Amino acid sequence: MKLKPYLLLIPGVGTIALLMGSALYVVVAQSFGMFSLTGETNPTLEYWQTTLNDPVLWRSVGYSLRTSILGTLGAVAFAYPIALWLQKEVPGKPAIIGVLRAPMFVPGLVAAFLLMNVIAYHGIFNELLLLMGIIDKPMRLANDQFGWSIVVLQIWKNLPFALILITGSIASIRTDLLDAALDLGASRWSRFKNIIFPLTIPALQAASILVFIGALGDFSFAAVAGSRSSYSLAMLMNITATQYYEWENSAVIAMVIMILAAISAVILTLLTQPFATRKKPVITLEASK
Repeated sequence: MKLKPYLLLIPGVGTIALLMGSALYVVVAQSFGMFSLTGETNPTLEYWQTTLNDPVLWRSVGYSLRTSILGTLGAVAFAYPIALWLQKEVPGKPAIIGVLRAPMFVPGLVAAFLLMNVIAYHGIFNELLLLMGIIDKPMRLANDQFGWSIVVLQIWKNLPFALILITGSIASIRTDLLDAALDLGASRWSRFKNIIFPLTIPALQAASILVFIGALGDFSFAAVAGSRSSYSLAMLMNITATQYYEWENSAVIAMVIMILAAISAVILTLLTQPFATRKKPVITLEASK
């Protein structure tokens, strides 16, 4: 009997599915009062009701969504012009790419402490502005209430990942298509808007979803550089479990993070998909005007 090729995947995929599935099952069950670590095990909706009625949770949801969305948009927005620039022959291109990818090899906690040295009240950035006479006194940039320090960290950390996906997608576009648009009079912006951007939508979707999910569940950046008046969801989950020993409520917060990540992935896909499937003329004949 001939062995089906897909059966060879069972040992690896089956092990991963078993480990991830069992962990997910325990989290879901704990949020409903099962597998209790500190008390009785009884199926109940009490933990969901308690957690969802807590205003602290919704402040954390707003804070995490705000910093994650802005961090994702920033990473993708910076990735496109850099990726287009790197398509050209640039002096020292390998070194530039190496510098741009360096954040991928820096652990999140280390990156947070590095940034704190830059944007602290008496950090490098403030001292430089004071030296240049631009400001009269240092600005409060770190641990701000809005979360701009987290946004900057998320952009810096996730830009290389978004850049890899978008650069590869742009490089796969046929050069004769872009040359034809150029010959027909399309401007640089027109070529990007009508050719490059629609053809790179799959990479944009993948980069946005993966960056957003990672930013939504981030703990290290929020713990070091985050606001002192608001918790991120990951911080709230950790505090609920390790300081208050409310593991069931912590499991509910974990479920909220996963639900938000799933909903956001669907929304990002729905928002960007029309740009990839639109039916309209691709090239603007500006030369014929």
